[in-house]
Amino acid sequence: MSAQHDTEQRFPAPRFTAQRLLHIIDGISTLAGKAAAWLIVGLMLLVCAEVFKRYMLNMPTAWIFDVSNMLYGTLFMIAGAYTLAQNAHVRGDFLYSSMKPRTQATLDLVLYVVFFFPGIAALLYAGWDYAGDSWRINEHSNVTADGPPVYQFKAMIPLAGALLLLQGGAELMRCVICLQTGIWPTRLKDASEIDVVEDQIAHSEHIDEESRKRVIEQAHHIDEAARQRGMGGDGNR
Repeated sequence: MSAQHDTEQRFPAPRFTAQRLLHIIDGISTLAGKAAAWLIVGLMLLVCAEVFKRYMLNMPTAWIFDVSNMLYGTLFMIAGAYTLAQNAHVRGDFLYSSMKPRTQATLDLVLYVVFFFPGIAALLYAGWDYAGDSWRINEHSNVTADGPPVYQFKAMIPLAGALLLLQGGAELMRCVICLQTGIWPTRLKDASEIDVVEDQIAHSEHIDEESRKRVIEQAHHIDEAARQRGMGGDGNR
């Protein structure tokens, strides 16, 4: 018993914290977004093949238009939760960034409750019926002759709504934590433009070491300020 107690004290079991839950949800949204990003490759190959067939072989394919629209639409719907997880949706930063964290959290909390969740709930409710009807009748596109099936595309509507609802719950939790602590919880970081800039500067022969460090430090400061929502400072409680 004593040895077991000493082991538990030395290696305590990991606690399931709110921050860990937030990162798990961020990870789900990120995984979905990165998976959907591969649709760009399929879309590019599809369009290139159609251009070649149309202009080189004089053999256009009618259903390519429908499929390209479905791939593009699926990408944007599924990537919505990923964009929310990265705090990358458009906002009025010229006002928002001057607010203190608790003021930002209060504003976000109100907007999520009043606008976001009712809208996503409506999307889920209508999208579920919309997709269900499409599957029942084996719906095909009527935009072009011999249109391809669209029921699998319409199934992405409730799926996108579910992902957004899950990520929205995480954002609501972030607001509550910020109201309690005065500090925004961290986000699960992903590759960004800063990583590319840092790599380019690191291999540049035209910038001295001191300037390189200063530019990279300033870039990270700006990126962190944007990710943590606003420049009011973590200490403004």
